[in-house]
Formats: sequence, structure tokens, C-alpha cells
Amino acid sequence: MKLYSNEIVFRGHPDKVCDQISDALLDAYLKEDNHSRCAIEVMGGKGKIFITGEVTSTTKVDIPNVVNRVLKDIGYEENYEIINNLGEQSRDIALGTNDEIGGAGDQGMMFGYACNDTEEMLPTAMVILQKLSKWYDEEQKNNIHLYPDGKAQITGYYDENMKLQKIKYFTISYQNDEQNRQETDKLIKDKCREICHNYNIKIEEFLINPTGKFLIGGFDGDAGLTGRKIVVDSYQSFAKVGGGAFSGKDPSKVDRSAAYKAREIAKRYLKKYNLEWCTVQLSYAIGITDPLAIYVDSNKGNIEVENSLYKECTPKNIIKDLNLYHTCYEEKARFGHFTN
Repeated sequence: MKLYSNEIVFRGHPDKVCDQISDALLDAYLKEDNHSRCAIEVMGGKGKIFITGEVTSTTKVDIPNVVNRVLKDIGYEENYEIINNLGEQSRDIALGTNDEIGGAGDQGMMFGYACNDTEEMLPTAMVILQKLSKWYDEEQKNNIHLYPDGKAQITGYYDENMKLQKIKYFTISYQNDEQNRQETDKLIKDKCREICHNYNIKIEEFLINPTGKFLIGGFDGDAGLTGRKIVVDSYQSFAKVGGGAFSGKDPSKVDRSAAYKAREIAKRYLKKYNLEWCTVQLSYAIGITDPLAIYVDSNKGNIEVENSLYKECTPKNIIKDLNLYHTCYEEKARFGHFTN
């Protein structure tokens, strides 16, 4: 047996709040203009929310209204100074990514992963944390003692095939009013046990708010920044991660769209070849339509890809096949971009 850990942050974590604001703004631009080119970055902290990056679009978005709606939906007050520092996308980038050319919006490598551990084709510990995070989001909205910020981590015992056998430490840090800790701790432990029971996983020990107190959270406790949780957003350390974040980027940016496509291919090959796990790498050059390389690895070794897969993985075809102009990106930013 070997010990291995994975982590998730709750929806109210400062970095995740910034991700959701970036993607909510992206959704607003794409809703009225599918051809919007966006790379929106958000930083929040100490009473201010700073929005920067590049947007080229025919539509105008009420930025403060979108930001405040996201904050309210998460469970935070709408009392932040919002600073809009957005500019237009570089015309140099547009030369290779306009609709006529359809080239990749950036260079880089993207990874997709799938395994046969769960019906979601994701690792068991990852699914457990996603379900806990979704439950906590709903619970804190209806429980006066719980606040939005938090994170959780599983340190588990794994066999030689990296299958979770048991949890050694279930670590949970959650923001609360510190008035009813005995009850809220029990509430969270009971939910963790309930979720884990569905996977026949036992928990040896809980570490709840290890510092002893978590009252100050959100942007009052820490700064937040878009794209700082790329491991949480992808596969929580169970698979390789590409060089770019997702949130705030329109589908022409292969950092996002190709990562979604790589996941789709990994799931497809997992079923096709009856694999235990599958990893897919796609790589691109900015302004070039076809991927530079496609690499597929698995528990059965390297898998040769069909030439047709290269055309399938052009940015235009990815956007069309995955319907990426009609996707709610804010929703994807809440609990991880790969949940099914």
C-alpha cells in the first residue's frame, strides 16, 4: 500500500471565485457574440476586485452587474470596488485565429485523462471530493453557521494499480462562524462518511480545521487570482496538467478547448480498448490549425492514433463537436472542469 493525496477547493475559495467571475463574464460576451475573443483575468482582495485582460467583441457587458451576481450566488456580500481594466485582444494574435483561418489561439500542450474507477471515468477520491464540494455549496446557503470558503484533501491508501482502498486522513478546512463547531464538524463528517460509504471506502481519521479556527475567509482572508487552481480544475494530481489555465478564455484558446477534447478522446479510447486508464496529450502552435502531435498512453502502453484524429482536433472542429459556443463556462469553473 502507498499513500497519495488529492485536493479540491470549495466554490467560495478566493481563487475559485475569480475563476467563476472570469467565466461568467466570458459567458456574457459569448451569449450575444459567439465570435468574441476573450482572455479575462480577475484578482480580488481586501475590498477590491480588479478585472483585466483582453476582450474583442461586438457586445457590451455590464461588468459590475455580472460580478455582483456571481458574488451573491456564491454567498458573499456585494460590497467590493470593481476596477475594469479590460483592453482589446492583440491584432497579432487575431491574424492566425480569425474565423477564416481558425488557427489555435496559443501554443502549448493539453492533457486529457480517464479511468475505470467510477462511472464518471474519474478517480474515486476525486469524485468523492467533487460531491463533497457540491454538497457544501448547497448546505452553506441554508446553514447560518457555515460560510462559503473552504477546501478538502484526501490522503488515501492505494494498491499497486492506484486504486483507492481506504482514506488515512480526510482533511477539511471550512469557514464558519465558530459558534456551533461541534454540530457543524459532525455534520461534515457524517456527509463525508455517507459519500465514502457509496464507494465502500472507510475513513481512518478526520482533520477538521487543523489550525483550530476558520472565521475569516474569502477575499478578507486571502487574495484570489484566476487560473491559480489548474490542478484542482483538471484531475487533482491524478494526471498530467498542461501549461495553461481554463477560465476566462474563449474556445479559440486551445488551453481550454483542446483540454476538453483530450478528455473526450480519453473517455472514448477507455471504452474502445477496454482500458483501466488513458492519458491523451494534444499540442499546438499558435495560428496553426492542425495539432502538432497527438499522443495516447494507457495501462496497455502507447496507442497509435488514426490520421483522421488530427482533423477532428482542429480548433474549429473541436468547437463544433463539443458545442463550445453554447456551454456554460461559469458552471464548469465551480467544482472542476471534468466532473463526468
